[in-house]
Amino acid sequence: MAVSYSHKWGQIIGDVLEFAIRQFLQKIASEHNLYLDYKKSRKARPGKKVSWQDKYGNSHDLDYVIERGGTENTLGLPVAFIEIAWRRYTKHSRNKAQEIEGAIVPLSQTYNHLHPFLGIILAGEFTSGSLSQLKSKGFTVLYLDYASIIKAFNAAGIVASFNEDTPENEFKKKIKKWKTFGTKDIQKIVIKLLNIKAGGINTFRQELIRSIARKVTSITVLALHGCAVKLNTIQNAIEYINEYKDKEPCENPVLKYEIDIKYSNGDNIHAIFQNKKESVIFLKSFM
Repeated sequence: MAVSYSHKWGQIIGDVLEFAIRQFLQKIASEHNLYLDYKKSRKARPGKKVSWQDKYGNSHDLDYVIERGGTENTLGLPVAFIEIAWRRYTKHSRNKAQEIEGAIVPLSQTYNHLHPFLGIILAGEFTSGSLSQLKSKGFTVLYLDYASIIKAFNAAGIVASFNEDTPENEFKKKIKKWKTFGTKDIQKIVIKLLNIKAGGINTFRQELIRSIARKVTSITVLALHGCAVKLNTIQNAIEYINEYKDKEPCENPVLKYEIDIKYSNGDNIHAIFQNKKESVIFLKSFM
C-alpha cells in the first residue's frame, strides 16, 4: 500500500496537539495531587489504552482520565473524563461530536455519585452546531481552531496549512522538514498555541479546577423508617396519612438511607441506599 503523506501529516499535527494538551492537564493534575492517565503502559490496568466500564459492562476508550488516589499501580476514582479530537474538515465534525458524547455520557451516569468533570477539546474545523450540541449536554468545551494551529506551527518556521487540493509532494516536503525538528522546536509550537488560545484555555482550566478542587460543605443523612402500606384508593391513602402517629418514637426498621452531599462549587449529589453497608461504602468513596 502506498504511503499517504497527507494522512501522515495530519497525524503529526494531531500528535503535537495531544502533547500540548497532556502538558496542560498534567500541570493541573500535579498541582492538585491527582493522577493523569493517558495512552501508555500502566501496571494498574491491562494494555496501553485508557478504558473504563459503564454500569452496563460496556468498555469505553478515552484520551485522558484524572483520578483521585490513582498511582501507576492502583486505579483511583475518576474525577474528570476528557476527550480530544482533531479534524481538518467540518464534514464529519457532528458525527465525531456524537461519538465522543456516546463514550463519555454512559461513564458520567455510572459515576454520577462522583460528579466527574466532563471535558472535550476539539481542534481544527468543527461546526458551531457540533460545539453547541456538546455544550448543551453539559460538556465543558475548549476549541482550538485551525487558523490558530497553523499560526502556532508558523512560529517554529513550518507551513502546516493544507487542503484537499494540496499535492502529496508538498506533504512530503513538510514531513521532511519536520524530521529535522527537535524538542525545542515542538515546545515552541506548544507555547505559541497555548498563548494564542489563552482565553479559552484559561476558561477550561478554571472550570476543571473548580470541579476537581471542590470541598464538601455539608452532608445530610436521612434514615427513613416505617412499613410500606398499599392502599386501594386516594381517599384511603389520605385517611392513612391523617391517622398516622408521626409524633411517637419510631420503632420500625430503617427502609432506606437518603444522603445529600453539598460542595463548595454548588454541586449537589443525592443518593439513596437500601442498607447501611452500601451507604458507608458510598461515603468512603469521597474520603
